[in-house]
Amino acid sequence: MEDEDIDLSDCPEVTPEMFAKAIVRRGLPATKTKAQITLRIDSDVLQWFKSQGRGYQTQINQLLRAYMEAHQQ
Repeated sequence: MEDEDIDLSDCPEVTPEMFAKAIVRRGLPATKTKAQITLRIDSDVLQWFKSQGRGYQTQINQLLRAYMEAHQQ
């Protein structure tokens, strides 16, 4: 299929104003302040998280936050 064969009639045109309002998350600093630490984790646990793909550190953080919130009084 060639580019000109693609039907874009149902797609809105992207305007410069839309780009100006766009939010790019990847590569930007996190919205919350995070502390860099050294944490010892069992190697099989770490390998499992790494096998989940990009963002494994964020996933670990989210799980720790959920645990913290569940145990707050």
